[in-house]
Amino acid sequence: MNKGEFRERAHQMVDWMADYLEQVDNYPVMSQVKPGDIKAQLPNLPPVTAESFEQIMADVDKIIMPGITHWGSSNFFAYFPASKSEASILAEMMMASLGTQGMLWLTSPAATELEEQMMQWLRQMMGLPTYMQGVIQDTASSATLAAILSAREKASNWAINKRGFSAQERFVVYSSDQVHSSIDKAVKIAGIGIENLRRIPTDENFAMIPNALQAQIEQDKREGLHPICVVSALGTTSSTALDPIDEIGSICEAYGLWHHVDAAYAGAALLLPECRYMAKGMEKADSFVFNPHKWMFVNFDCTVYFVKDAQTLKRTFSVNPEYLKTNNDDEVTNYRDWHIQLGRRFRALKLWFVIRSYGVEGLQAKIRSHNEMGQWLKIEVENHPQFELMAPVPLNLVCFRFLPPMCTHADEINQFNERLLNTLNATGKIFITHTKLNGIYTLRLVPGNFHVSLAHVQQAWELIKETAISLQKR
Repeated sequence: MNKGEFRERAHQMVDWMADYLEQVDNYPVMSQVKPGDIKAQLPNLPPVTAESFEQIMADVDKIIMPGITHWGSSNFFAYFPASKSEASILAEMMMASLGTQGMLWLTSPAATELEEQMMQWLRQMMGLPTYMQGVIQDTASSATLAAILSAREKASNWAINKRGFSAQERFVVYSSDQVHSSIDKAVKIAGIGIENLRRIPTDENFAMIPNALQAQIEQDKREGLHPICVVSALGTTSSTALDPIDEIGSICEAYGLWHHVDAAYAGAALLLPECRYMAKGMEKADSFVFNPHKWMFVNFDCTVYFVKDAQTLKRTFSVNPEYLKTNNDDEVTNYRDWHIQLGRRFRALKLWFVIRSYGVEGLQAKIRSHNEMGQWLKIEVENHPQFELMAPVPLNLVCFRFLPPMCTHADEINQFNERLLNTLNATGKIFITHTKLNGIYTLRLVPGNFHVSLAHVQQAWELIKETAISLQKR
């Protein structure tokens, strides 16, 4: 493809992209294909000769699009959103064109210095402690692993990086029984072992109980174990439960433990002054992560990881082979030392485009409107005699279930709600997901996409009610 053809095809692609964004709500939200349908349409062998752009795009429409679940649809209420915006898409296009690999300041000074400034902007926008320093990572899973590795190295005085584990460490990590599965994965990768991850009980709001945490730490110390880290949640995945990070932080300070705050989704709410009560005690935290690619309208992937002590982070990850040394190393930030990977995408460009395109007030207005939609649905659920609210609604995630009169046993109610979920998603009109809270099958609905409106939530609620009533008659 020569430069002239690239220009022509690029214009065609932008038209395709714009058409898709205009029409995305017309697609079935959840892909309706069966396992193997897509692969069955793909040839077993790669093409020997070049194929035309027209052929490729025809197969996109024929083969690929039916297998897409449309995360950008206004009717996508599942998981947590990967909520892009038009500004972030344009920045992603520019990133791909520039092809920047920002592992060192030298490899693209703009990538490093823009990231430094974006971290300062976000720190101010969210009311985080002024001494915290930030770095962009790919996902919250990577950032949480970085936190646990940092805690491990600090606890061992960096001996494990040097000589590996001995039989002496016996490290223990703590989290609530509601935290994200990335914590499980991180303790396994870090060599601590899943048996050394303590699940601390939660209260009626699904938040960690500080007294239970302290009691478990004391028990582990009596048994000769070495507590090193607590991971608290500022908005759990199941229900956006808010751990009391102030009390947890005090316990961590008292025992010399690393305190990592996982706010992957809900952290964006700290853009709102009225939500900063959630972050009380953040000054006691050693690290904090949130995903602009979830609820700050930056397309995937873009995770922001803040640390109190950047030197500990860099000492954990820094390697310095001759081919990476530059004359500027003592004067600049080389972000390759701040995380696992060496290579770095120019993700700061997406943050810059989004923050400048919508402004702090525009971003606040979007997030505030989503919270208002969540509160509207909460009231609707509470006022309906056959629906039950299953968890508090501090933000925009609503957890609920239907109580069919003909079901008297807990298992029957769970099975009915599972059937309700599958029936709703099969319509293609909305996409919601579930969790289990205290063993109860619970439906989750979260309005968080960039263009979602209250009308979309109202339509979804009507469909949920109609489908639930209809299923009772079958």
